[in-house]
Amino acid sequence: MKKSKKLINFKVVLHIIGSLLIIMGGLMLFSIPMSIAYHDGQLGAFILACSITLFAGIGLRVYTAKNKNDDIKKREGFLIVASGWMVMSLFGTLPYLISATIPDLSDAFFETMSGLTTTGATILGGESTLLGDAYVDKISNLPESIIFWRSMTQWIGGMGIIVLTIAILPMLGIGGMELFVAEAPGPTKDKIHPRIKETAKRLWVIYLGLTLIEMVLLMFSGMDFYQAINHALTTNSTGGFSPKDGSVGDFHSPMIEYIIVVFMFLAGTNFTLIYFALKGKIKDIFKNDEFKWYVMAIAGLTIGLSFFVHDNPNTLAGIEDTIRTVLFQVVSMITTTGYATADYMLWSPLIQFMFFLLLFSGASAGSTSGGIKIVRIVLLIKNGLMEFKRRLHPKAIIPVHLNKKPVSNVIIYNLLAFLFLYIFIFTIGSVLITAMGVDMTESLSAVATSLGNVGPGLGQFGPAGTFAGMPDAGKWVLSLLMLMGRLELFTVVLIFTPYFWRRI
Repeated sequence: MKKSKKLINFKVVLHIIGSLLIIMGGLMLFSIPMSIAYHDGQLGAFILACSITLFAGIGLRVYTAKNKNDDIKKREGFLIVASGWMVMSLFGTLPYLISATIPDLSDAFFETMSGLTTTGATILGGESTLLGDAYVDKISNLPESIIFWRSMTQWIGGMGIIVLTIAILPMLGIGGMELFVAEAPGPTKDKIHPRIKETAKRLWVIYLGLTLIEMVLLMFSGMDFYQAINHALTTNSTGGFSPKDGSVGDFHSPMIEYIIVVFMFLAGTNFTLIYFALKGKIKDIFKNDEFKWYVMAIAGLTIGLSFFVHDNPNTLAGIEDTIRTVLFQVVSMITTTGYATADYMLWSPLIQFMFFLLLFSGASAGSTSGGIKIVRIVLLIKNGLMEFKRRLHPKAIIPVHLNKKPVSNVIIYNLLAFLFLYIFIFTIGSVLITAMGVDMTESLSAVATSLGNVGPGLGQFGPAGTFAGMPDAGKWVLSLLMLMGRLELFTVVLIFTPYFWRRI
């Protein structure tokens, strides 16, 4: 009698996770020159962290060497992405734990997951914070190599280490598409190149190019190399970790703010459109419905909120200062970057509420931003409007159009399922955090900012606060929400369903 094939090939999953750990360990090496250059005393910590990570990765690869050419099916693809991010987050805590800069596992894991998912929520900052039996200092007082690693985690997660793996490891070959589909942010179908490995390479070339250009521009604008490279890494990943305790606002430089606004905007744009622009297909950009809504949303919110901010008791110096500050905060929130040049908690309740709503939005599909994504919101609005027509003409087939093309019912059903799941997870998460004794408003904002991968929320979790006061259990819950948000919910939730583990 013929044996049925295994439902999930766990060895191929472990094989790819081993590859991810090797890459993770290799990327940790970049912090070693930073430690040497700044004499921050963390050389030994990074050598040990790199060694442990590389040893674990190589060990998994050797153990599963016979399975290296096995195909990656859908189940393996989802499991690799979800479990891969968890494993990378655990190993990413090693520099913090070994150096004792973040001595508690809950805090170190929260900071690492926040980095890899480009959320930007942090337990660091402000005054020195008591964590367990040790103190975590202000961000600006931490070792330079540790802060650089913190920024690197966001840059790694920005485009997605899975996409990076597809781009540089040809061994993924056949099964690469399964990983890319599970990892790539947003419901976009656009392809830059028919071969997935070539697509991933082009995405990373654009990503690296934007990072280097921003770094150079920031250096010309007055930042030193250390500040410039950290901000370039965390801008293009829409992560928002800053080496400054007061974020970008500590520079008090309009030029720096404008440069970062431009690159946050680009990072929140569908990378396919950026590629088309570089190929000279400018018209394709302005024909894209999502991009038009993206620009209109930023422009409308900036103009509208500027009036309220300028009339606020905590008003800014002048019209240009007001518009620039509001523009920076709007772009930072809508792209889920989370940088700050002002504490919007000092502004009116209406503005705070508008920024709370932006925690759900996100920018474009196919960008490094988190959130629901503008294309889903656009389709939801259009489908709602079409429903009025369908009521008047029940026998007519009236499809929703996007970019002047009809959208299939399958996509609409997927959209509605996604939104229901998003709201359901947001509700459950809010109940859990509130049950831990956190204020209701702060609980809602903490869950929204984690699920949307934004970073700052409201109250003690606002742009001038940190998540250090969140209970440990809450940090683990929020870490899971960050992962769900980064991987578009279904990738993570699916593995907890019975359908994933049995044949139908």
